[in-house]
Amino acid sequence: MSGVPIADHALLSDCHTAALVTRHGSVDWLCCPRFDSPSVFGRLLDDDAGHWSIRPLGPFTATRRYLDQTLVLETTFHTPTGTLAVTDAMAVGPNEHPHGHSLGVGAPHMLVRAVSCRDGEVPMRLRFEPRAEYGLLRPLMSQVPGGLNVRGGPEWLMLSSPMPLTCAAGSAYGEVTLRVGDELWFALHRSTWGLEPARIWAQEEIADWMTVTVQAWRAWSKLHQNYEGPWRELVHHSGRVLQGLTFRPSGAIVAAPTTSLPESIGGERNWDYRFAWVRDASFTMEALWVAACPDEAGDFFTFMTTAAAGAVGPNDPLQIMFGVNGEHDLTERTLPHLRGWRDSRPVRVGNGAWNQHQIDVYGELLGAAHRLADKISEMDEDMRAFLVALADTAVVRCREPDHGIWEVRGEPRHFVYSKVMCWVALDRAIALADRLQAQDRVPAWSAVRDEIRERVLREGWSSAAGAFTQYFGSTDLDASCLMMPIVGFLPADDPRMLATIDAIADRLTDERGLVYRYRTDGGVDGLAGDEGTFLLCTFWLAHALAEAGRVNRATEVFERAAAYANDVGLLAEEVDPDTGELLGNFPQAFSHIGLINAAWAISQARHRAAL
Repeated sequence: MSGVPIADHALLSDCHTAALVTRHGSVDWLCCPRFDSPSVFGRLLDDDAGHWSIRPLGPFTATRRYLDQTLVLETTFHTPTGTLAVTDAMAVGPNEHPHGHSLGVGAPHMLVRAVSCRDGEVPMRLRFEPRAEYGLLRPLMSQVPGGLNVRGGPEWLMLSSPMPLTCAAGSAYGEVTLRVGDELWFALHRSTWGLEPARIWAQEEIADWMTVTVQAWRAWSKLHQNYEGPWRELVHHSGRVLQGLTFRPSGAIVAAPTTSLPESIGGERNWDYRFAWVRDASFTMEALWVAACPDEAGDFFTFMTTAAAGAVGPNDPLQIMFGVNGEHDLTERTLPHLRGWRDSRPVRVGNGAWNQHQIDVYGELLGAAHRLADKISEMDEDMRAFLVALADTAVVRCREPDHGIWEVRGEPRHFVYSKVMCWVALDRAIALADRLQAQDRVPAWSAVRDEIRERVLREGWSSAAGAFTQYFGSTDLDASCLMMPIVGFLPADDPRMLATIDAIADRLTDERGLVYRYRTDGGVDGLAGDEGTFLLCTFWLAHALAEAGRVNRATEVFERAAAYANDVGLLAEEVDPDTGELLGNFPQAFSHIGLINAAWAISQARHRAAL
């Protein structure tokens, strides 16, 4: 059974795909060549699905960190006889754009690992077990000068190794003792049909790739990360995580680089998050503006509008999510040969929510467009027509039930958040009307916007609950109502909004004060079992409190959520309410987006309070 704690993993990225490395020096997740490709190393989901470990032979303790301003990982193993350091990176290639925007453009599709003995002497063991197609294929492996040639299925791998390795049954292993000053360089180079063939690399060449990768990340960070408010390092690191989750060829940002890490151990709430959600668009735009730069925000917006562009109208709803190259068909299937993390089955690839009806997405895209208003004038007539069509569709669709922001797999309902985001769609379209050359539509858009507002205030408020609720006629709370003041639907100090914030803080939290999305026992999502508290929702609470001027309380809530980042600053989706352990796909873009946006809101609230 695969059971390494989710928090024990660290992220590597070349802005095409990602690897996860455990605290014990094992690469337990790597998909090639894209985030959503089948895994080559999949021990994250099954012990037999492949890994590549480098670690001391005897007992050790381990500490680790990212090299400053990078996603290059350094793990230091302390043993009774000496100290060994392993430095891991996905090579990104040189960042040659004059403004540092080309991170990942020249990525060679190579995982680089450096091993050095810092003091004493340390016996080291390497074990290499690639298993393509999510562990289905045991490859053919042969020794060549300087390493191994690995073939099987669509993958051609070349492992450059300065130490001799023994091959057997599709695996390789070896041991060597390193003494102070010794250094070894390893590289796993991947190619497939039609690409430049993978090859064996010399030691100095691999060292150069590592140097170039460190320099490229630092160049990107220096030119992009200018936030100087509270929790500066956390915000900057979260910005680098979002960059690491970016698919450079298209500008897409995946929700997470993993699939099927569960929302509750042993449960069925296991989803593939290696796609880009329209739902995330406006939140992501704000976070990129704070923690990266407008160019990255523009790239993501361009991806979203290009992927979504097409026949959008009252009879053609906007799709809610896309593949990293803009693919629409994300049909879900299960992989029965994988046991799942801690026996949490099923393991899924693809995501069945891709064809759900979700009306909040119109507000997300038009909200993102409003954030990038200065770029609207640069858009061609087709793109302006597409954005106008989004608003026109919101006019019709706002009256329909949907599956909501959480993509419930139960019956459609009139979710409050969905209606609020339709209001956002029309509110932002009205603000953009001149740029969209759509002044003639403003009266109709305004009338429906006001109708939505009146209906939400009338049917979304529950006197019994003393709060805005999950859907019309419900008394159930939902953390997404915290977004109402954040998107400008109501002032945060409106008595109804303050009551909703207090109700969520008091009745939709666990004993640690972390926020649930909603209570699952009502059966609204059509799924069995429970789930953990959501870090994003806890950051939303901090954000809403800041908007309401409750800065000290907002700070407490923010720091409570941020404390669940692992030792290298990464957040999962959820926290187990019983154990405090991280749960869900990892690292989770939405959690880091929430952190960035809440930190910014608190910094602005502190500034207002000081005036």
